[in-house]
Amino acid sequence: METDLLVKKAKQGDKDALVELIMLQKQEYYKLAYAFLNNKEDALDALEDMIVILYERIDRLRKVDAFYSWSKTILVNCCRGRLKRNKRIILYDSLAEETELKKNDFNQKEEHLMLDTALARLSDKQQEVIRLRYYLDLDYETISHLLKIPLGTVKSRLSTGLKKLKKFLGDEGYGKY
Repeated sequence: METDLLVKKAKQGDKDALVELIMLQKQEYYKLAYAFLNNKEDALDALEDMIVILYERIDRLRKVDAFYSWSKTILVNCCRGRLKRNKRIILYDSLAEETELKKNDFNQKEEHLMLDTALARLSDKQQEVIRLRYYLDLDYETISHLLKIPLGTVKSRLSTGLKKLKKFLGDEGYGKY
């Protein structure tokens, strides 16, 4: 109920209400952006882009109760735009972030790097459904809604992507997904 009131205030131009709405879901926004971009700085930049767009377009929101799904769709589009602009593989940045997170197990780092390398070989569309499904544990319907694609397309991209990952990684224990 409080969320609906905040959305209504934000639609009337209340910047503080918009900020409060964003802060209520800041972790979910960050996780979503990071799952797409796999880089802390890029994820934060995408969040900034989303906030600017929300501020500029909040008056276009039709259903007050759809604010979070609408804003997450905007965030996904911001992430996609960043990926297109960057078009680079961030293996070294991924390794640096692992170090930053202080993962001391070398085997875990090696497996993570192997997975990042294999994921980078997939199409952008396959990567995004795999990251949303397995990094954020989103269900198929939510992924379908976020990406604005049919449910069958989500399942197809996921299946094809996982088969390719299995092929890239070999059958050394990675075959079970």
